Amino acid sequence: MKLLLTACQVPFMHGGADYHIDGVTEALRRAGHQVEQVRFPFKFNPTSSIEQLMAHCEQQDFSEFNGVQIDKVISLQFPAYGVRHPDHRVWVMHQHRAVYELFDQQPNARQLEAFKSKVTDYDKRVLSRASRLFANSANVAARLRTYNGLTALPLYHPPHGAEHFYCSDDWEYIFYPSRLETLKRQSLLIQAAKHISAPVRILLGGTGGQEAQYRAEIEQLGVQDRVHLIGRFSEAEKYTLYARALGVFFGPYDEDYGYITLEAMLSGKPVITCTDSGGPLEFVRDGETGYVRDPDPEQIAEAIDRLYADKKAAAAMGAAGRESYTHHNISWQQVVNSLLADN
Repeated sequence: MKLLLTACQVPFMHGGADYHIDGVTEALRRAGHQVEQVRFPFKFNPTSSIEQLMAHCEQQDFSEFNGVQIDKVISLQFPAYGVRHPDHRVWVMHQHRAVYELFDQQPNARQLEAFKSKVTDYDKRVLSRASRLFANSANVAARLRTYNGLTALPLYHPPHGAEHFYCSDDWEYIFYPSRLETLKRQSLLIQAAKHISAPVRILLGGTGGQEAQYRAEIEQLGVQDRVHLIGRFSEAEKYTLYARALGVFFGPYDEDYGYITLEAMLSGKPVITCTDSGGPLEFVRDGETGYVRDPDPEQIAEAIDRLYADKKAAAAMGAAGRESYTHHNISWQQVVNSLLADN
């Protein structure tokens, strides 16, 4: 089949979304289909630029191009899923969160009321036209149900390089690889360092807008000997950093999906997450594949101390996580089968 895949692109900002977009494209090609990507340039500000892109996407009829018939369109992102096609499959990675569950946290929320209404109306209108509607996770599906009254089927996909993750003896550190941003809440782990009794180090991987703030917080708390900002790392280093961890912390606020949970499970490592972390809660079972704690530094420290105090139990939770990943049948082949199924 000839397939078009629509998404967005923010120039010079790359991350997990790109792995997702390229991953499904390659999986569809391996399945024997002709696939082209159409990625619309996206600007977060001003909101008028988003409104213009919404209008542009909704005007696009992707049924054919220059006499070439398009069999199906698969769309992944707002507002690219507004394009039109008689057989339009939408797999929602996430919506424009600033007008949904994060709306009350916006500093200018009152000024955004009209924009919020336009986005929610757009989503309900264009997503209702989809021939099949999927969500990146149960958490994303729940948002569609809560805010738009739409039912989407959760469809999980593997992290990039899933086949390369492995498990090895731990080197007594907790690993948290992620962008250094407020929603990722590295601050919880930094503050937890003050309360950890065990001789465990904390490695925070990645870069981001909160790096200077986190460095200052580490100094202010006097935990420089325990908490280390290790910055960027290669793919090969990533696999080793997971493999040698005692456990992995992933405590963002209301995450859509979260590759980190799956990468930790593939590495046979227990995951510590929080009760309000969203996507990770679909995989982390408290006391079985990791620990679920309130977003409280002392509770997080207690969970880390428990991992260190009983490494045999920690290893067993990590192994259970790997088994759970297999049980969920997370694979690109399953994604392709689901996206293209007729019913």
